[in-house]
Amino acid sequence: MTKTLKKTLPIILSLLGVALFTFIAAKAGIHPVMEALGKVGVGGFFLLVLVQIVIDIGLGIAWKSSVPQIGFLRLTAARLVRDAAGACLPFSQLGGMVLGVRATLAGRSAQAVDGEDLHWPEGVAANLVDITTEVLGQIAFILVAILCLVGHQGAARFIWPLMGGMVLLSLGIAGFIWTQHRGGSMVRKAAMFFGRHIAADWRESLIGNTEIFQARLESLWSRPDRIMMGALSHFVCWVGGAAATWIALTLLGAHVGFLSALAIEGVVCGIMSAGFLVPAALGVQEAAYVALGLIFGIDSQISLSLSLLRRGRDILIGIPVLLGWQLVEMSRLRKQSAPVPPREKTVTSVLKKTKTSVMSGSVKKDVSANRDTEDKDDAAFATAPRVL
Repeated sequence: MTKTLKKTLPIILSLLGVALFTFIAAKAGIHPVMEALGKVGVGGFFLLVLVQIVIDIGLGIAWKSSVPQIGFLRLTAARLVRDAAGACLPFSQLGGMVLGVRATLAGRSAQAVDGEDLHWPEGVAANLVDITTEVLGQIAFILVAILCLVGHQGAARFIWPLMGGMVLLSLGIAGFIWTQHRGGSMVRKAAMFFGRHIAADWRESLIGNTEIFQARLESLWSRPDRIMMGALSHFVCWVGGAAATWIALTLLGAHVGFLSALAIEGVVCGIMSAGFLVPAALGVQEAAYVALGLIFGIDSQISLSLSLLRRGRDILIGIPVLLGWQLVEMSRLRKQSAPVPPREKTVTSVLKKTKTSVMSGSVKKDVSANRDTEDKDDAAFATAPRVL
């Protein structure tokens, strides 16, 4: 029953998201939405893409702040893969996290800054710490957004549910941090969870090294200053996302202030976090933007256009990232499955033949020695006196 639910739940949520998206698009109207998108133009769209790339670099800096042992470029690339998987593939955010772990270890020589090889314990520990610092920054960002939302007509229906959600999220992240510090068996369960979603050899490596995994987590959490710097950097990146929303709304013709855009982006992020099981937040993102836009006097067509711009931006960045990651993985697998050169085969066969001849010679010597011993024993037995 549980396995069936795991398989069918993403499909059901995806269908519900498609239905919700279709309903919102039909109600807003396709022609007004296309007119709003036409105001942005190609130049405005690529401006939004450039702003998002800057934010992605900031996310790499935030990860590097809390996990200095791994290189900046590797962390930034892994973060891009993690976000691209959640935005472009039919996965929930959990699926993107698993791919993010694999991307952290991608490449022919996955090594830390000090030259130490990176394995699954290091990859999972680094991603868990980054996810934790990101949620900490997100909680602070949503609280600021709620403050910006206070005083607007109709905002109460969002404020109180979000406040309750923030309390639950804060308790959840506190328990998650405690688990990473002193979880013990819970850490092993987390390793088992990630192990069920990866290949067999990687699964054995991860599950068989839970002690190393726990040691890596404790090493990362031993520097609270780095953790706080990572959370602060993530908060700045969330504010940068609000700036991107403000620019997009300005290009669409909606005249709102930056604090209003921050309130919209913060509440939308909170709603999307609550619906994290929906693949790509399909329908959830559109409904959140439309509902928040109405509070600030933004037409539903512009709010839907804002959501479509965000999806287009994520797809334009995410597809090349996923293709590049696949090329890196294919190159690594091709190197692992490359045939042995003929010279190495000849040397190997000669060594095998030499080893076989040596072993056979030693076996012959042992057999002849045993036969001589047996002959001597027979002669001694024949000449020995018979005693009754």
